[in-house]
Amino acid sequence: MAAEYKSIELFGGAITVALPDTFADVSEIRQVPDHQEVWLERDGFTSVVFEVLERVEKDDDVDALTYHLADLVEEEEDGGDVRVWEEGRRVEFGKLPPGTPAYTLFATSPPGVKQRGRANEPDFVAILLTMIRLVEQKTDLLIAVNVPHVAGSYVKDDVDLAEGRFEGPLMEMARALRGRLVETFEVRDWGLFVQEE
Repeated sequence: MAAEYKSIELFGGAITVALPDTFADVSEIRQVPDHQEVWLERDGFTSVVFEVLERVEKDDDVDALTYHLADLVEEEEDGGDVRVWEEGRRVEFGKLPPGTPAYTLFATSPPGVKQRGRANEPDFVAILLTMIRLVEQKTDLLIAVNVPHVAGSYVKDDVDLAEGRFEGPLMEMARALRGRLVETFEVRDWGLFVQEE
């Protein structure tokens, strides 16, 4: 059964977006930094993180997106196995001013060092990362849909890390969710961001 989407307010109502009604606000159970909103699937492992960051200056927007990904996953000193499968594709947000620069990518991150006895350690995490560049506000908005693939939560035959094949209900839901976020994300109060003098 497909999830019902509902409109939710982020950052005190400055931003609205539609999320499945199966997601809950993490700040109701633990502290979340002021520049983040984190929503977690109630009966699963998928999360959506909204983050307001200072704009990074890179050669181009795709480089900025890649920079944010590296910062997000904090690769291990050995270089890790973070792989980008879909690079910097431009997207148009339905409720942002036309032409607002926005890009999305798809990457996978291996789990951290396995901890003996730790429950729900994922085999890998699929990351659908979207960046909105607000030039006048000197802000990068990040939306990360994080999909941990925990043993028993997905069919192993749906995924082939070597071939770059990521199918099955978890990924279908994540891609649909990213699509709805792009359609419904709306800034209601631009005062949330630092304005150019």
